Amino acid sequence: MTTARDIMKPGAQWISKNETVDRAATLMAELGVGSLVIADKNERMCGIVTDRDIVVKCIAQGKPLSTQVAELCEATPRWVDANADIEIVLDEMESNRVKRMPVIEDKRLIGMISEADLARHLDDNQLGEFVTAVYGRP
Repeated sequence: MTTARDIMKPGAQWISKNETVDRAATLMAELGVGSLVIADKNERMCGIVTDRDIVVKCIAQGKPLSTQVAELCEATPRWVDANADIEIVLDEMESNRVKRMPVIEDKRLIGMISEADLARHLDDNQLGEFVTAVYGRP
């Protein structure tokens, strides 16, 4: 059985919900990633901010880079357990139309699954279904 732990990129980073957009952008650049998990003071996930969120929801709307990252979050964050089977991961990502999925173990962030991770681990049929579900029209 292939699990979320098997395909995730370990060492995902989180950022405090009170941090600014410019700090998030700097951290993304330093880490070479396109998203960060947003967490509260108890390190509980309360959202995800992406590089696209920064451009579309902040810069393009003329908001200052001092905007708190929490202001860019819209939906209830989704996640999977590290031991979840790949089919559960796919179902969660497809049904919620998300391109990145945090991986949690013992209530702590341990990794992130991206589209690139899926492309490396799925067969062509599974990958096609994922792309259709996430990018297809509702």
